[in-house]
Amino acid sequence: MKIFMETGEFTRLVIDAEPTLYHISKSILKNDHDCADAVQEAIITAFGKLGTLKHEEFFKTWLCRILINECYKIHRHKRRIISFDDYMKHEQEADCTQNTELYLALMKLGEKHRLVTVLHYIEGFRTSEIAVMLKIPEGTVKSRLSKARAELKLLLSEEENCDEVV
Repeated sequence: MKIFMETGEFTRLVIDAEPTLYHISKSILKNDHDCADAVQEAIITAFGKLGTLKHEEFFKTWLCRILINECYKIHRHKRRIISFDDYMKHEQEADCTQNTELYLALMKLGEKHRLVTVLHYIEGFRTSEIAVMLKIPEGTVKSRLSKARAELKLLLSEEENCDEVV
């Protein structure tokens, strides 16, 4: 069953998904410019492959999967090459934007744990939906969420203890 969607409907669904797309890309890439590139490429890819979407009600999940693949592609490319200027720019951006303890703790999580945490707790996806997006068993999603919660608890309690000492 192919989905025939008008451009206006596609645009509306993408605009509705925009905050989710940003959060997902930010949980993988961290750099705002890379996030914007990933989101843009994911939208272009999704539009080009719209005929492969089997059920319109899964559009957001399908688009998120495309975005995650694009983020990993950019992440692999960026991992190979980094200049000193890029490093310093990232550090300055981090100083300006990472101002909450929870955000800082979340950014300290490993990518796999951070991604499932953002998808579940910030974007509200069910564990079954996350499993489909990431192409992993639902039990793995639950396990990663559990480990992420434990690590966040530890990171936040360490932060609290450091504040008390100062």
